[in-house]
Amino acid sequence: MLIVKNIVLIGFMGSGKSTVGKLLANKLGLRFVDTDRLVEKKVGKRIKEIFKNEGEEKFRAFESEVIEEVSKYENQVISCGGGAVLNPDNVSILKENGVLIYLKASAFILFERLHGTDTRPLLNVASPRDKVNELLAARQSLYEKVTDILIDTSYIDVDAVVKKIQEKIDDR
Repeated sequence: MLIVKNIVLIGFMGSGKSTVGKLLANKLGLRFVDTDRLVEKKVGKRIKEIFKNEGEEKFRAFESEVIEEVSKYENQVISCGGGAVLNPDNVSILKENGVLIYLKASAFILFERLHGTDTRPLLNVASPRDKVNELLAARQSLYEKVTDILIDTSYIDVDAVVKKIQEKIDDR
């Protein structure tokens, strides 16, 4: 059935990568890895603090280190931070050992899912809705370019997303 070494979930914050990843890993008997949590563990700070104290560039460097480390292993579902694919080296490393699955959602849905959370440093701005639109517009074509499988999560629940991923992987 499963012929890929790793299943790598990419997409914008709020698209469901962590939630879907945990359930998918459990169903397939694979290890679940969240690169954001690993960055926090490595640095000993929450992402919000890293952004505030050290900046996005330093966070992206930590993220790349973590991606390089986790990509050495197999039989994982890897949930990547929303901006991980901004670095072409991250994409190359992840593709060496895995299939990239883009969990897509509309800007409206993403904002609804993210609204009211304070754990997303890129949204700590005067108009978070505008920031979601801006970042998604900048990243969406990149997500689509690098992905192997695209799943729209806008109007389906987590179980349905997991089922679609399993079907798409089985079809490969």
